Amino acid sequence: MKHIPHLTIGLVAAALALAAQAQALAPKDATEATRAANRALAATLPLADKRSFDDAKRGLIEALGDQAIMGPQGRPAWTLKGYEFLAKEEAPDTVNPALWRHARVNLGAGLFKVTDGIYQLRGFDLSNMTVIEGKTGLIIVDPLVTNETAKAALDAYYKHRPRKPVVAVIYSHSHVDHFGGVRGVVNGDDVAAGKVQIIAPAGFMEEAVGENVIAGSAMSRRAMYQFGPLLPRGEKGQVDAGLGKSGSLGTISLIPPTVLIEKTIETHRVDGVEIVFELTPGAEAPSELIMYYPQSRVLNMTEIATQNMHNLVPMRGALVRDALIWSKHIGGALQRYGAKSDVMIAQHNWPVWGTDRVQTFLKNQRDTYKFLHDQTVRLMNQGYVGAEIADAVKMPASLRADWSTYGFYGDLKHNIKAIYQRYLSYYDGNPANLAALPPVPAAQKAVDYMGGAAAVLQRARADFAKGEYRWVAQIGSQLVFADPGNQEARGLAADAYEQLGYQAESATARNAYLQGAADLRNGSPKVPAFVTQSPDVVRSLTLDMFFDYLGVRLNGDKAAGKTIVLNWQFTDVKQSYVLNLENSALTYVAGAQSETADATLTLTRATLDEISLQRTTFPAALQAGQIVVQGKREKVAELLGMLETFPNVFPMIEPRAAH
Repeated sequence: MKHIPHLTIGLVAAALALAAQAQALAPKDATEATRAANRALAATLPLADKRSFDDAKRGLIEALGDQAIMGPQGRPAWTLKGYEFLAKEEAPDTVNPALWRHARVNLGAGLFKVTDGIYQLRGFDLSNMTVIEGKTGLIIVDPLVTNETAKAALDAYYKHRPRKPVVAVIYSHSHVDHFGGVRGVVNGDDVAAGKVQIIAPAGFMEEAVGENVIAGSAMSRRAMYQFGPLLPRGEKGQVDAGLGKSGSLGTISLIPPTVLIEKTIETHRVDGVEIVFELTPGAEAPSELIMYYPQSRVLNMTEIATQNMHNLVPMRGALVRDALIWSKHIGGALQRYGAKSDVMIAQHNWPVWGTDRVQTFLKNQRDTYKFLHDQTVRLMNQGYVGAEIADAVKMPASLRADWSTYGFYGDLKHNIKAIYQRYLSYYDGNPANLAALPPVPAAQKAVDYMGGAAAVLQRARADFAKGEYRWVAQIGSQLVFADPGNQEARGLAADAYEQLGYQAESATARNAYLQGAADLRNGSPKVPAFVTQSPDVVRSLTLDMFFDYLGVRLNGDKAAGKTIVLNWQFTDVKQSYVLNLENSALTYVAGAQSETADATLTLTRATLDEISLQRTTFPAALQAGQIVVQGKREKVAELLGMLETFPNVFPMIEPRAAH
């Protein structure tokens, strides 16, 4: 009964930091084709518009600098050291010039005054922490990813402002970079005593805890590509993550909300501060809200309108988000708050000042998602498939004049394919793709049909010389899947990925390409076993979630023809379950017991949590009397023997090794 994974940027990055993985083969220079492409793009960009730089500096009280914020076991949880290369104004040949500009603006870090009574700590983590000064204390919006960075941010605020207690924390939504550092700014006892309110949108706990449980291991591995934590920081490596620089490596925490916002619009007075909460579900997160602060004329769009085009599905994986409802949420905010807002802030990136500029910003954000949605669906209804639409749709010049619409976090082509997937699924309507061969046999057949690897390589090198990197990446990938030991194919595919990364506007696409290139050259990273779950998060899992996750760990082949029924009794929480193995499927019924069960397990939820956190094992808990089994113990052991443990790392750009 192994651990339950919970994907977090910080925890994934922390585990990778433990690996201390050195890139054996160094990145290469930009080719002439890439240099020409980036120069041509630069000539089309509104580089004379410097307002973002001014906005990102406005209100600075004290800069963070590059000092380290220390985390567990004496390792740095966060530092901006390594980004000094971004001081140069002109983009190098190895970075898309639009992304280079964004990465430079995104480097602004420190304590900032937004307006009287509202401050932001930016650059202490992937997200921002907003501090609102109430009548008797502080209201914290989104306490970053980890306790260590949240505490450091609050300490930086206290250096310049009165040391009032925190009386409320607001979670804007259910992603970890907006709640994970809560114990860095408050303690659970004060919350339990009613001294601190924790305010969140309806459905917060279910989404915050459950989003990454079922597919957590796959998402964690894919997140290594999305955020690029193994890549060196530099002109040929990681330069940004779109919403911020990266994620912190510290301790994740979670305190359940004490107040839920359940109506579409609710107005609350929190420590004397009037806050209008508006729910925005179904867009960037399934449980999310925005806020308007009438006394200050400040609109907080949290994460549904930031200084870039967002993901409609992140590269780490998730359920596809609704571009249409996203646009409507932004349009509603524009209508209700745009004309009465002097400043717009978000929980990533930097603010926008001035009522006219706020309204323009919101219009362009609204229209970005509406344009993507409508044009994708228009072409979809004409019979185009996702890949065709992604190549056909170009952002209109009017939106390209606004830096905030660029795909620095979300990727234009990726977002278009996400919309197609949301409406029509992966299937493009061509029956040839209903039962297409999987990657390895398909690649082997294709290479064989094309005259063998040597002939394919010869032609692929010629196409690489012509700058046709997209095609070389595709055919190079097939060569690798046909024969992962073909070093020439691996090298050529890596070279193609790398040039695509150097040209990518999206920071996450760049990271994916460059990490893919590194894995082709050096093999998958050797990451040691690590515990990726937060105790707070594990304790917040419902037992239904636990048993759902147990089901996906069942090896169906091992379970074939087996039938096992187990009663579970959790004495401390007074909950009971029947777990049933039949037809190679593990199902359960809550609140029930079977009279014909093979065995009954009696334990506490606390013991289950200790096993999930790898602080003990099932056999050890059994031996210690923390688990009591009545009936056929061998049936319990038999079921546990059918459960798989998922790897921390698996190949992404080559076949899995045969077992």
